[in-house]
Amino acid sequence: MIRVTRLTDYATLLMTVLATAPDTVHSASMLAERTRLEPATVSKVLKALAQSGLVEGLRGANGGYRLAQAPMQISLLEIVEAIEGPLEMTECSGEHSRCEHETFCGVAPHWRLVNDVIADTLRGMTLAQMLEPLPPPSRQRRIDLRLATS
Repeated sequence: MIRVTRLTDYATLLMTVLATAPDTVHSASMLAERTRLEPATVSKVLKALAQSGLVEGLRGANGGYRLAQAPMQISLLEIVEAIEGPLEMTECSGEHSRCEHETFCGVAPHWRLVNDVIADTLRGMTLAQMLEPLPPPSRQRRIDLRLATS
């Protein structure tokens, strides 16, 4: 199963809370309370988000965190990569492949294509869009996959 880590899920949750009031400075303790996450986890995720430039950490009596950019300018890919690092579905699908079998493997280009499709989808989804309610299930966009049969 391919899935993002809990920390990435938590990062997305924290970013959506920050995006509801993007100009407001939120304390880590308030964010922990609002998201029902452990304060240590919130601090760890916020540190990674700040290092990536997605949030600003402000010190002082009224310190805390706020978004570094408008929610419509932050992509889901940026959030994922702030926590996970560069998106690489397989060893051979990243920009700097480290796979010893790549020279005689025929599937590497296909994994790169899959990697690019997922990256493009995440890049095309903004933090602002994560705040919008989804349409009813019958109107949601679906991706139809067809598996080749031999």
